[in-house]
Amino acid sequence: MNQLEHAASSYLRSARHQPVHWHAWGTTAFARALSEDKPILLDIGAVWCHWCHVMDRESYEDEEIARIINQQYVAIKVDRDERPDVDARYQAAVSAISGQGGWPLTAFLTPDGRPYFGGTYFPRDDRYGRPGFGRVLLTMAQVWRERREEALESASSVMAAIEQNESFSSRGNAVTRALTEKIAKSALAMFDPHHGGFGSQPKFPHPAALDLLLHLAGHDGNKQAREAVRVTLDKMAHGGVYDQLAGGFHRYSVDERWVVPHFEKMLYDNTELLRNYVHGFQSDVREDFRQTALEIIGWLDGTLTNREQGGFYASQDADINLEDDGDYFTWTLDEARAVLTPEELDAAARYYDIGELGDMHHNPAKNVLHRKYAVADLAEDMGRTTEEFKGILTAARRKLLQARLLRPTPFVDRTLYTGWNAMAVTSYLEAARVLRMSEPRDFAVKTLNRLLAEAWDGGSMLYRVIAYHDGAPPAEKVEANLDDYAFTVHACMDGWLATGDMRFYNAARKLADAMIERFYDRTAGAFFDTATKQNGAAPLGALSARRKPLQDSPTPGGNPTAAAALLRLESLSGNRTYREIAEDTLESFAGIVEHFGLYAGSYGLALERLLLDPVEVVVVGSGIEADQLEALAMAGFSVNKTVIRLTPQQVQAGQLPEALAETVLQVPMQARPDAWVLVCKGRSCLPPIADAEGLLRALAASSGEGA
Repeated sequence: MNQLEHAASSYLRSARHQPVHWHAWGTTAFARALSEDKPILLDIGAVWCHWCHVMDRESYEDEEIARIINQQYVAIKVDRDERPDVDARYQAAVSAISGQGGWPLTAFLTPDGRPYFGGTYFPRDDRYGRPGFGRVLLTMAQVWRERREEALESASSVMAAIEQNESFSSRGNAVTRALTEKIAKSALAMFDPHHGGFGSQPKFPHPAALDLLLHLAGHDGNKQAREAVRVTLDKMAHGGVYDQLAGGFHRYSVDERWVVPHFEKMLYDNTELLRNYVHGFQSDVREDFRQTALEIIGWLDGTLTNREQGGFYASQDADINLEDDGDYFTWTLDEARAVLTPEELDAAARYYDIGELGDMHHNPAKNVLHRKYAVADLAEDMGRTTEEFKGILTAARRKLLQARLLRPTPFVDRTLYTGWNAMAVTSYLEAARVLRMSEPRDFAVKTLNRLLAEAWDGGSMLYRVIAYHDGAPPAEKVEANLDDYAFTVHACMDGWLATGDMRFYNAARKLADAMIERFYDRTAGAFFDTATKQNGAAPLGALSARRKPLQDSPTPGGNPTAAAALLRLESLSGNRTYREIAEDTLESFAGIVEHFGLYAGSYGLALERLLLDPVEVVVVGSGIEADQLEALAMAGFSVNKTVIRLTPQQVQAGQLPEALAETVLQVPMQARPDAWVLVCKGRSCLPPIADAEGLLRALAASSGEGA
């Protein structure tokens, strides 16, 4: 009776042994609910979600609870990573009902899928000030049987709230850079100058907002923005939210000091934060930012990648079991003492703040490794030189990591999600160019090739998942959403920049055209998150509510990401339609976006792309001189700057994007030395440059006043 035996999703498969007669999201479950006139119990969660597993064990594995569910409901379980479209709508519904959202999401639906009650975690029995789940189940089933009109009225009002809350569209005046400044000002008003980050506890990273502030610091000379980025990148990398032994970031911090995290690690957090540290190094040339970027890559390479076939895995769990709370990542003083020499323990305890009294509520002896003091100060306290202290620390870190690897390892979900892999491809390719590394570039290209081969039909259809955890084929492929298309267009353009392979550029054009055809609202403007159904089939449940995603939560918003992709394409192709659609999309939200502040970073970045003239720096050559010119051109992060590296053979063959070919081929043959640079701002280009000083002058002339 449990239909999840044949599911491909890791989260759904984890529930296939439960006595609840679960269905996956689909027509079968809804048809049964309608035929039996039963309400639907909807559970939305994720394989990395601790409280989802708690509710599974307490309630869904309980025979008595399962008996109530099976008698009174049709039960549907959804993986929020696999179906973000379903999750987004029911999160909005539960927030409208209860004032909060999150996972597990527990919703009670009419047989056609409209929510009339919901919440998040419900304990098995009455506790934590929450009603017991058994009582809630019986009450909501009774409401459907005996107070149906009340349930239907509630469902109608909730659906109206979803449609209103999720449309976000509100045209205002013409878009100007003043709007970007308002978004930045709103974010800076929340900046915590003592601990970095924005707001108080809990603290999440906001990568798009950080990139926007860094761009404004470079382009406009905004000193407050630069300070906010520097302090935040510093404090996050020193905190427990960063894995001090293996690298990589946990999902968020429960405290304002970045010390105690929620220990799950997500692919998308790490790839976006990788870009932040790469961009920070690009602008400030700080070795610690470079080192953090390298460590993120090292952790991703070792834990979240398929080295043979290509592809980035989705996540790593926080815990080993439900009694665990980050024990894999934390240390007692005795555990550290068992693997370190006295000298190493002394150094590590000072550096990582390991003491008898730790940081974890469930076990006060457990320490989250984090850094409070500078190496030079600690070295002086121990009577060592800085280099000697670093050597001791390196040995201690290596031993602690080796000992940790002997512990049971939290589960890694090896699902390859299309959009998240595209984000990772972009991040790796950017890191490879700025840090001058070939390995990340090669792996990103391998991943992009796999994505296009396995998740794309070569035409208009892209799918949400490249491959599932254990390689099992799904019963039905999930179509990609707007985010997947937009991120993949970006990844394809970055693939072309990295390799010069026109396959990637042509794929970007095809996917962008498909994105416009499938998602763009030609009547009201902007993009829906799900494609318009071609066969006229009615959407299931709350999917009937159309949604135009704007805000960054937790990944960059779909509409600004799509607009930015089209603007990048327009500058290479010369196709004005791309720019017109991008501008129309950004204008659609101009009347409301400033209220999203911190969560509108990607909108601000897209708006800067629209309003500032694109700066293209085309480096032509294949030797050391060209390498040096490219490295010089890459210095300083600016969202409207693109550095393009071409070989003389590419130029001679003319195998280039349309607008770029028109620009480059205008340079007379006699003006082309072995290594030369063309600096273009908007549609105007300076004469070819062959020396570093000339390039620096040209870059200064083309950049903002803060350069």
